[in-house]
Amino acid sequence: MNGALKAAWALTAFVVVVGLVGWIVSGEAFFAVFIVLGLLTAVGAWMSGRSTAPKGDPSP
Repeated sequence: MNGALKAAWALTAFVVVVGLVGWIVSGEAFFAVFIVLGLLTAVGAWMSGRSTAPKGDPSP
């Protein structure tokens, strides 16, 4: 896992946690947007992580 992928997963966790905490503390359903955005970021991180070739693979 490279640095950019680690950063994407960290961003995912941060956004989801902020959404959950904001929703629980304030009771505003608006914070569900943060959770959805975090899940979309997770899907993007997962898809980009799958597209990388294994180490030692000569294909681009």
